[in-house]
Amino acid sequence: MKPREKEKTLETIINKAHPLVKLSEAINWKNLEEKLTKKYSERMGAPGKGIRLMVGLQYLKYMYNESDEMIVQKFVENPYYQYFCGNEYFEHSLPIDSSSMTRFRGRMGKETIEEMFKEVVRSASMSKQLKEKDFDQLNVDTTVQEKAISFPTDAKLYYKMLKDLVKLAKEDGINLRQSYKFVSKKALTKQSNYAHARQMNRSRKMTKKLKTYLGRVYRDIQKSSGQKKEELQSKLLLAERLLKQSKESKNKLYSIHAPEVECISKGKAHKRYEFGCKVSMVTTSRNNWIVGIEAHHGNPYDGHTLKSSIEKAEEITNWRAKNVNVDLGYRGHDYDGQAQVNIVNRLKMKNKAKSLVKWLKRRSAIEPIFGHLKSDNRLERNLLKGKEGDHTNAVLAACGFNLRKLYAVFLLPILEWLKKQLMGKYFHQDSILSEKYFVFTPNN
Repeated sequence: MKPREKEKTLETIINKAHPLVKLSEAINWKNLEEKLTKKYSERMGAPGKGIRLMVGLQYLKYMYNESDEMIVQKFVENPYYQYFCGNEYFEHSLPIDSSSMTRFRGRMGKETIEEMFKEVVRSASMSKQLKEKDFDQLNVDTTVQEKAISFPTDAKLYYKMLKDLVKLAKEDGINLRQSYKFVSKKALTKQSNYAHARQMNRSRKMTKKLKTYLGRVYRDIQKSSGQKKEELQSKLLLAERLLKQSKESKNKLYSIHAPEVECISKGKAHKRYEFGCKVSMVTTSRNNWIVGIEAHHGNPYDGHTLKSSIEKAEEITNWRAKNVNVDLGYRGHDYDGQAQVNIVNRLKMKNKAKSLVKWLKRRSAIEPIFGHLKSDNRLERNLLKGKEGDHTNAVLAACGFNLRKLYAVFLLPILEWLKKQLMGKYFHQDSILSEKYFVFTPNN
């Protein structure tokens, strides 16, 4: 009888020197499991999926800028993804439905998602890439995290609100005198065509007609007798707010499905208005690790976010900030702690010490980090729901950025080894010029 073949584990398939393997070993998964298990019931419901699997998928999603659906599909194809998420054997089927990732984020909530970020920062510290002396110089700045909404116009808002009210009234068993289903769609199309043709009087007339239709449906539902469902009641409050708002109003409604959205103007030449929420971030000036990030609602002045930003960074790392470098937008800030706040003004650097000027010039290093977060880590267009979703998306984007930095740290020795192999094969080994400038000079 032939001997049985041993079942191959993932460890026998993968390369243990791969950066993703090293990264998985740098994270304290047991600590995360202990903290996140509290969010699960011990008796009620079906058993949940493994915490390492769910957390690992969230990390990978924001590292590689993937959607929930794509990261679950790529999990099946990639053995390194499976090893990172704690699998012992290679799986050939989808581990979860992609909707489970949405429910997991909702279950965890704001504070637990921050524990995931703390663990990433702790991993960087344990790997000796982030040190306490790096906390001596910090950079702080804000950006706008845009929500996944279309550009708001009065006509579109009236039409969408009308459509939602009619649908909810039908579900609630309320008989409307008229639903305006077809005439409202026709009016919206005309409004768009007139605006495109720069026939603004006609366009405004169609917008006013849509507002009239919405007002009639709103009053019709208000007059109806009987108990209304909670969802319909909240939608009626939004409709009232929409009907009352004007050009000069404050706290306008910019989206029907995301009423928390704010209009933020930061004076950009290419984009005058952005619709979402403000995000403040704290990074180390020396090596650009993100050590604090949070979403702010109510469109606060930049200076009024400084105190909470520094306190959040100190809470995450358990280190005390010494010097904080900020731009001119932080004049009149609310911070009264022990750290020295340096407001960078390029016109007033002549009489300052060279050692201080060096760190003041490093303040601008935070700007490309925002660019990477938006282009590589899903901060540019937030698809998560509500205010909780705004904060969750910002924190997980920071997790993805820091994990990519750690990944690069573990990849560096492999690149150095490849460089030496190439140097030995294609270059004169005794040529200092070739080694320094990487100039190809083939051996004889």
